Amino acid sequence: MKPIILFCLSLFVAISANAAMTEAEAEKAAQALEWHIGPASEQIGKQATIKTDASLKFLDERNTQKFLELTGNVPSPNHYLLSSPSAGWWSVFSFDAIGYVKDDEKIDADALLKQMKDGDGPSNEERKRLGLEPLYTIGWHVAPHYDAATKRLEWGLKVQSEGAVSLNYTVRLLSRSGVMSATLVSSPETLDADVQSFKTALKGYEFNSGERYSEFKPGDHVAEFGLAALIAGGAAAVATKKGLWAVLGGFFAAFWKLLAGGAIALGAWFTSKFKKKS
Repeated sequence: MKPIILFCLSLFVAISANAAMTEAEAEKAAQALEWHIGPASEQIGKQATIKTDASLKFLDERNTQKFLELTGNVPSPNHYLLSSPSAGWWSVFSFDAIGYVKDDEKIDADALLKQMKDGDGPSNEERKRLGLEPLYTIGWHVAPHYDAATKRLEWGLKVQSEGAVSLNYTVRLLSRSGVMSATLVSSPETLDADVQSFKTALKGYEFNSGERYSEFKPGDHVAEFGLAALIAGGAAAVATKKGLWAVLGGFFAAFWKLLAGGAIALGAWFTSKFKKKS
C-alpha cells in the first residue's frame, strides 16, 4: 500500500458499494468500462472538447462515475476522465459555472501557502470530530503560476497526514462562464514526468465556441473572486477573508475540498495496479 492513500482510507471504507469488491474485481470492472480509445474528439460536458491520440483513453460522464466509485471516490455527475495507460496517470475534468474570473490579480505564493496552513487548524478540528486523521499543508511542490496566453492556472501542493505525503497537481482552465478543473492523479515517484505528459495531452483541449475566455461580453456574470481564491478554495476562501470560518456552510466547503482531494489521490494506487494489467 503506497503512502499516498493512507489519510483517505476512512472515506474508502465508507463506500459500501465498493467494500465487498476485491482489488482484482475492481480492476476487472474498470477494464470493462466503455473506454474511448484515441485518436478521437471527445466532449467534456457542453463546455469543451479534447482531441486524443492513440496513447490516451477517455470515459464519458456515466462511465467516469463508475470509475470514481471503483477507485473509492464519490461518484459525482458532470465529471469526465482522461487516462494515459502507458504512463499510468489519469485526470478528472469538471466544470464550475462560477462566472468569468478576472485574471489581473497578482499571485503571492507565500501568502497563499500561509493562508492554507492557517486553515489547517479549524479544518483538522472538524476532521477529528468525524474520526479522520489530521491533514497538514507542507508546501508547494510546484508554486502556483498563471499562463495568460493559455488562460491556465496551475499548482502542485504537498500535504501530509500521519507521516504519509501526498502530491496533488491541479489545473484550472478559465472560460467565459466559469472554470474547468482538471485534477491529475499520479504517484509521487512519477508526478513530474506525468505532469509533462498531461500537459502534452492538454494541447488537444479547447473550449467550445461561445465558452472561450476571449468571448466575454459586457453583462456576462463575473465571479466574486480571482485567481488566488481559486487556489485557496474558491468561494470558501472568500468566506475566510470575510471572517466567516465560524459559519458552518463556509467551513464545510473548505473541509470537503480537502476530503475530495484525498479521495481522488486514492486512485493513484488503483491506477498503478490497473496499468500493470492494461
